[in-house]
Amino acid sequence: MKIYTRTGDAGETSLFDGTRVRKNDPRVDAYGEVDELNAWLGLARASRLDPAIDSDVMQVQRDLFALGAQLADPADRIAARVMKAALSDADVDRLERLIDRFDQELPPLRRFILAGGTPAGATLHLARAVCRRAERRIVSLDPPVDPVLVRYVNRLSDLLFVMARAANHRAGAPESQW
Repeated sequence: MKIYTRTGDAGETSLFDGTRVRKNDPRVDAYGEVDELNAWLGLARASRLDPAIDSDVMQVQRDLFALGAQLADPADRIAARVMKAALSDADVDRLERLIDRFDQELPPLRRFILAGGTPAGATLHLARAVCRRAERRIVSLDPPVDPVLVRYVNRLSDLLFVMARAANHRAGAPESQW
């Protein structure tokens, strides 16, 4: 399989069902934001992320591939048996359990936290901001996406915030409050 196909040279791309759309189509923009988020998480993992956090981030990266696939499939043609391309309420619940687990080790929030700390922590803070941007793109899609996708991305931004705090806390990097 070649990396280049030349099919996008006129500014179009294909959705999962074969429909051709402009590369600035809102749906393409939404899954492009998810792709950028995934890349930032890769940078966080490459920035000496605590191994326990790293494994959770890797699972999120896998989830983001599923999210991108679902965004690229407005006609809902991905076979139901392709479980790795599906997100469900169980995935949202998993994120909530992770948030609770990381939050237990952190000092309570009293003020807003400025992004920063270690390179890994700062990158997770940046990933959180990109996640919020992806969420804004996703909720603007018409027709609307499966509500579980919105819940997943909303919860993910919360998880990335506590992961950033946990990464900095575990590394002994103090938080700067606003």
